[in-house]
Amino acid sequence: MTPIPDEIVSFFRDVLQCDGFDLTTDTNPDDLLGWDSLNHIALMVETECRFGVSFEPHDIEAVHRVGDLIDILHAKQAL
Repeated sequence: MTPIPDEIVSFFRDVLQCDGFDLTTDTNPDDLLGWDSLNHIALMVETECRFGVSFEPHDIEAVHRVGDLIDILHAKQAL
């Protein structure tokens, strides 16, 4: 199992206002209470702010699990 960077775990917990979960690369919105469409956008905005990247709409739509977000960040060379 690939470890999730602490900064990603931190802002997921901040945005979703919950500490009681573990993230894996396979974690998806069905796994986390609060990861709805509105919080999805909040997570993407927080990612942009914390990692200094800009997402295109297709990037945001491509995130279906935490691993997708990490892959996009790697592609943008921000991690």
